[in-house]
Amino acid sequence: MRYSRVMADDPALLPLEIDADRNRYPFCVVWTPLPLLSWLFPLIGHTGICTTEGVINDFAGPYTVTVDNMAFGDPTKYWQLDNNKVQEAEWDEGVSKASAEYRNRMHNLFCDNCHSHVAYALNLMRYDGKNSWNMVHIAIYMLIYGKYTGFGGFLKTWLPFLLIVAVILVFAFVF
Repeated sequence: MRYSRVMADDPALLPLEIDADRNRYPFCVVWTPLPLLSWLFPLIGHTGICTTEGVINDFAGPYTVTVDNMAFGDPTKYWQLDNNKVQEAEWDEGVSKASAEYRNRMHNLFCDNCHSHVAYALNLMRYDGKNSWNMVHIAIYMLIYGKYTGFGGFLKTWLPFLLIVAVILVFAFVF
């Protein structure tokens, strides 16, 4: 089992193991499909950022950040970040401050959304020495580094899209 070094002065180091059954994703960005939108465009979805203990925080809508209850269902993908790349602010402090800030913001699907919330948290903690994270970076990194939570996560992500494609193909070749 791997352990966190963020709290190296604490003798009880935090486990870094993913526990999808309990929805615990320490030091992760998590992703879940958005109903209807992800069915047509399966690369588009909803993100959240997790604490050192794996508790999910996500910007769910106007003035709303949910904690431990992701707005559009359990994560289907996660991207576990390297906790040793945190500078200046502690990880949990960055997640907490970002969530507090986004509880005061209006949600905008294209400009200030769940991906922006995650980017804001990473900027506060200066993850990987950067303070220029944005929603495009989050989407691209999630696409490249994201792992499915299991076969069920893969199905929840891709099955609706594949069924729609199959129906279109059946209608195209039958009629």
